[in-house]
Amino acid sequence: MSDELLTYILTLNAWDYVLIAVAVVLWGYLMYFAIRYLDAVARHAKKSNDERPTTNDQQPGVTVVVCARNESAHLEAYLQSLLSQDYEEYEVIVVNDGSQDDTRDVLDRYARQYDRLHTTFVPTGARMTSTKKLALTLAAKSAKYDYLLLTDADCRPESKEWIREMMRPFANPETEVVLGYGGYFYEPGVVNRLTRYDTVYSGLLYLGAALAGHPYMGVGRNLAYSKKLFFQSGGFSDMMHRRAGDDDLFVNKVATRKNTAVVISLDSITWSESKHTWHDWLIQRRRHLSVSPGYKWQTKVWLATEPAIRGLFYVTLILMGVFGGPISWAVGLLLGLIRGATLAAVINRGAHVLGERMFNPWRLWWYDISMPILTLYLMNTNLGKKNQNW
Repeated sequence: MSDELLTYILTLNAWDYVLIAVAVVLWGYLMYFAIRYLDAVARHAKKSNDERPTTNDQQPGVTVVVCARNESAHLEAYLQSLLSQDYEEYEVIVVNDGSQDDTRDVLDRYARQYDRLHTTFVPTGARMTSTKKLALTLAAKSAKYDYLLLTDADCRPESKEWIREMMRPFANPETEVVLGYGGYFYEPGVVNRLTRYDTVYSGLLYLGAALAGHPYMGVGRNLAYSKKLFFQSGGFSDMMHRRAGDDDLFVNKVATRKNTAVVISLDSITWSESKHTWHDWLIQRRRHLSVSPGYKWQTKVWLATEPAIRGLFYVTLILMGVFGGPISWAVGLLLGLIRGATLAAVINRGAHVLGERMFNPWRLWWYDISMPILTLYLMNTNLGKKNQNW
């Protein structure tokens, strides 16, 4: 180190030292978070591919559950992919939740072709905040098999091996919950790009947290659990007053380090159609965020910590650029670039494992800054308000 540089560092004022110290601490936490949680999926995928058995002799029976409200077009497009899986013991139960379209006709036609397809319905006029939870409960009571595999009417499994992949972890008698990934089809446009980023980030986070021993949510597009666990835990009885949460709140309630497994393979993925307009996407995001008050307090603290630290980190970088000297500015720029490069590498590595397209690194940096702000806005404009969506 030159004498001039050493002299300059020694003459830095207290404000520079404080900004640099705060930035380094915040940056260190963000790096730890990205590597421990967001990168866990890619690490696990490599390990599981190396250790994965070539056969799976144990194939427990499973009931695939689909709830449908006015989903005739999606059932027409995707139901066959559920009914033609390469798996011996399974059935498909579709619950018609008060559909006003041709859902019943589509189901009747498929039921004549496939013996494994069964249907039921939510009674007309059911007065409940969440009829979907009632629909899932009816399906669980009607299920022939001991395991329930959930997906949505607008979902298409990646392959005919989907059920087999999602059922592999149940070979371990301790496993009661299996978390899979549900992505969105690629389409041109900003809304689809943002939807896919949000889905990839969320997927890497909840799957990575589960791999780290802290399962806190799953998605109903690709989720399995034992029927015994569902009824012993009381099902949705303590969350019927919430319109959403039939997937993430239930997993948050019942999942533990020992009873939860993660499946990460291309054959285990399901794909759905994303929203096409900003309005529809914002409504979807609000509905998802509206259940967050129902999480365990530990989960709420953990989920709030990283975005808060991320926001403080970027605010600190701005302060370093505006009020700090050249050294502060250079350190802030270096930390920001390392953060951006690490995030791009981790997100794109995870996206590749999950069968998603890569993201532009500069867009990822922008999403990293803007998404917590958008989330905070949506939560403050949605909490306590009714959401009329299913």
